[in-house]
Amino acid sequence: MKDFFQVMRYEQALAQLMDVRPPLGSQTISLIESVGRIIAEDIISEENLPAFNRSTVDGYAVRAEDIYGCSESSPGFLDCVGEIKMGQSTDIRLAKGQCCWIPTGGMLPCGADAAVMVEYTEKLDEKTVLTYRPAALFENVMQIGEDVSAGQIILEKGREIRPADVGLLASLGMKTLKVIEPYRIGIISTGDEVVPLEKKLAPGEIRDVNSYALYTAVYSCGAVPTVYPLVKDQFDALLEAVSAGLAENDILLLSGGSSVGTMDVTMEVLMSFPEAKMLFHGIAVKPGKPTLAVQIGGKLVIGLPGHPVSALTVFYFLAAPLLKPQNRWKGCEGYLSINVFSQAGRDDFIPAALEEQDGRKLIRPLLGKSGLMSILSQARGFIHIPYEKQGLKAGEKVEVIIY
Repeated sequence: MKDFFQVMRYEQALAQLMDVRPPLGSQTISLIESVGRIIAEDIISEENLPAFNRSTVDGYAVRAEDIYGCSESSPGFLDCVGEIKMGQSTDIRLAKGQCCWIPTGGMLPCGADAAVMVEYTEKLDEKTVLTYRPAALFENVMQIGEDVSAGQIILEKGREIRPADVGLLASLGMKTLKVIEPYRIGIISTGDEVVPLEKKLAPGEIRDVNSYALYTAVYSCGAVPTVYPLVKDQFDALLEAVSAGLAENDILLLSGGSSVGTMDVTMEVLMSFPEAKMLFHGIAVKPGKPTLAVQIGGKLVIGLPGHPVSALTVFYFLAAPLLKPQNRWKGCEGYLSINVFSQAGRDDFIPAALEEQDGRKLIRPLLGKSGLMSILSQARGFIHIPYEKQGLKAGEKVEVIIY
């Protein structure tokens, strides 16, 4: 395999994957299950919100001009002519010098153009109300279409739906919406030494960590993961598993079989497909140098390192952006607690914890022995040291990429 370790820059590898990632269709789903999904088309309101002028306070609907200049020493006198009921229209029509009781959210009666909070009023008798403050035109009133107007684009294509967006759409009566279909991601863990979780370990064996860690990582990106049975480093077994994975998924994550010792079988299997095209085999990163990618027809296979720490780290910086490209990084800035050394000519991704110290956020690199899963579990994310740098200094302001 002479092409192995003719490494590619991290940015180039990611750009290649983004260019060839399979296209996705759209589907219509119910509003209640839409959180986290990506909108497939601009959503346009068909109605005004609110659909009527409504009060934002409990108090009295008034004509603003009737109480102009009133104060605690010189209150305005108004005749109360009725009461607005919540959820009901009204035939009350205010004339000069009149008001009516209105609850928060109540429909403003005809003739009214403001509302006065009850705290600034006093009821002298059943018919007379004193007002101790004036009201500006449409004060304490939400006007027709002030929140959303008919024909307005309320959510743009490509946006990720949040709970607040669901609330907005519900207020406009939208029960369904069109979203981008999620990627279907197949996960195959390989290796003669890898065994199921329930098996008692024999010397030299390790449990299947990658199937579980990658499944949950894929799921957290909004994609649909499928885990396939463990596969030994044998051509026929791997070919059968890859064929099944490609038939049922858009992208296949293959962990193990990308390093020097086992790559021959993996590469022989992947390149045996008639439409196979090698994108890269080896990227200038740590961890994850032996990562590979092959395009097979309209599908994509990403070969991750077999070591669980490396596999999960590479997933976060290389595969996750494919699944949620509109939200590539979630970062948090802080100050580095110690010096961190790196080697120029590669991108380093170092797990890091976040702490508070003296009122500022401290970023603590976790620099234990390479490959410890406990370190990755303690980390909140990772620090990215770019290709051209030889390290970062203590006290330097840096970003933690949150996973």
